[in-house]
Amino acid sequence: MASENTRKWAIIPEPNSMTVGEGTVLLPYAGRVNESIAIGDGDFLLAHQLVADIRSATGTDWDIATGDMWSGFIRLRIADSRDFDSQDGGTAGAYTLTINTDGITITSCDFEGVRNGVQTLRQLIRQNGAVLPVLQIEDAPAYRIRGYYLDATRGRVPTLAWLKQWADKLCLYKYNQLQLYIEHAFAFDGMSETWRGSSPLTPADTLEFDQYCANLGIELVPSVSTFGHQYVAMRTQELRELGEFPEDADRPFSFIERMRHHTLNVADDRAFAFSAQLVDSYLQLFRSKRFNICADETFDLGKGKSKQEAQRVGVATLYATYVGKLCEHLSKQGREPMFWGDIAIEMPEILETLPNNVTLLNWQYEPEATDEKIQLVAQAGAKQIVCPAVWGWNALLPRIDDAWNNIARIARYGLDCGAEGMLVTDWGDFGHVNDPRMAVPGMIFGAQYAWNPAGDTAENDLLERISRVEYGDCSARFVALLRNASAQAVFTWRELVEYLELDDGTGNCNTDVAQTIPCLADRLVDHLSDCGNAMTVREARNRMMRNMATTIERIPQANRALQQCMVDIAPIAAHMGNPGITAAVRIAMEGQLLLNRVGFALAEAHDVRDAHDAGDWRPSDYRALARELECWCEAYAKEWNATSQPSELHRIQETVWKAADELRRISK
Repeated sequence: MASENTRKWAIIPEPNSMTVGEGTVLLPYAGRVNESIAIGDGDFLLAHQLVADIRSATGTDWDIATGDMWSGFIRLRIADSRDFDSQDGGTAGAYTLTINTDGITITSCDFEGVRNGVQTLRQLIRQNGAVLPVLQIEDAPAYRIRGYYLDATRGRVPTLAWLKQWADKLCLYKYNQLQLYIEHAFAFDGMSETWRGSSPLTPADTLEFDQYCANLGIELVPSVSTFGHQYVAMRTQELRELGEFPEDADRPFSFIERMRHHTLNVADDRAFAFSAQLVDSYLQLFRSKRFNICADETFDLGKGKSKQEAQRVGVATLYATYVGKLCEHLSKQGREPMFWGDIAIEMPEILETLPNNVTLLNWQYEPEATDEKIQLVAQAGAKQIVCPAVWGWNALLPRIDDAWNNIARIARYGLDCGAEGMLVTDWGDFGHVNDPRMAVPGMIFGAQYAWNPAGDTAENDLLERISRVEYGDCSARFVALLRNASAQAVFTWRELVEYLELDDGTGNCNTDVAQTIPCLADRLVDHLSDCGNAMTVREARNRMMRNMATTIERIPQANRALQQCMVDIAPIAAHMGNPGITAAVRIAMEGQLLLNRVGFALAEAHDVRDAHDAGDWRPSDYRALARELECWCEAYAKEWNATSQPSELHRIQETVWKAADELRRISK
């Protein structure tokens, strides 16, 4: 294959076999796409996708037809499966694409394969316009299931229009499954106290989106929390008694506590009735036979209301019994249960109890993850889908290096261990401050490695290809600059939330929050024994900021580097013709500049360092910085509305305002 720098175009995922010939093929100015009726594409969506891209790239309008009586310069065909087997083993989703002077032909033995071939051709048209290279591609995916998992509940509820745009993008990169993560932000009957004010998705939204995804060859799989992650529901008047700690239901809202305190008391029979009602009502809105009950991070299990039962039977048995009961409930209705594997892997005896039709979603997000957990599940004989992450949570800028390392590793491990698929996760911890458009590079990493995990694609090469294919960046530098900008995030949204939430709302230290911060967790008990008093907010914040002293030293240099990234990326973005991503990137970079300055200011306020070390700028005017934060927050809110319902934007705003108020307070 010719190098990217030579041919100036790319395909993602990179085909397994591609031969580029001599010369080029000129698309007719008045051509036709002939799509075989045997493909099963009732609305001829695939042909319409090609016609739309040809019109966008060349300005010409093409016709669409079907049947042997109509010619077509582009032909979409179903092959005899036996003939196709001889070419590529008959893998589901496999296709051939031929471009020569006689025309263009895409052939497969199934709809998904033709769809995949069409997406390859669309990418070529978008980059080359009317003049395409002569080539022959024979291609097939490594993983049968190539899925994406989008948090649509913990702060940011996407608009239906944006969800459709995202599904279009997933289709372009050959994904075939999508799951939306739901905790409370769905308008379930009888649960208005739980979803009120969250801009919930509705049954009508789901039915429409399910059909939209199906037309694109994407399976929309229902996914809803049925065990852990019930923070909002367990704080309501009607449902709080079902939680492990109902006495905590009236504590002030906390992003951090939402991540940790949220478990149903499954020793109470009413808990199963609650979960079964969620499952039964939700599954009726989807055509998929799969159902993800989640069941992850049940941190409080056996510690509150269920403690006595856990002591009697054991926490592992308590967990396995409840999950098994839910899986059986789904199986009786002809559904295939899925759930997150973190608890089962921590307690391997649970793996031995899983029914044969249950799929474990084995998530590992460490950039340097090993294959130990994936091998453990494989050796237990359980079905699994491996789940890496796009690494966008808790931050304005995506951690692109971490995403690449994590996704590339997990994809290879899963293939080696016989995993059935890969599900790339996109989480929204701490209010989902991360703009979902920032996840695109990580999503495309997932597309590449779910298709061909064994390839030797280098990160920089893939960043260049993403810049060309996704962003239309002829310089191929856009994503690398975004990666470089993210490396300058010193004081992040996570650190800001931790700092602010150390105050429990009454002026006392929130020990539940402190226990999640490593430098404080080890000191809480020691501090109490040393001085006989609980740690104060001031003491906790002092320790947190002092622990960051070495990191804080980087801020002046980091902000200069970040400002240079902004200068370098601006002319590239101006030529991409995508004002949405241009605005999102600008707002994220400006926000990170401010967060770094806030971190520096807080370090000064806690006497971690002196202002004279700040180089050629210093955040000494805390009130001016507070005003800048508030102005930035207004611009951020406008960009939020480009993809999302109002949902919990107010919580993001309130956090920024608290930071601004804190800056004003310390300026006195």
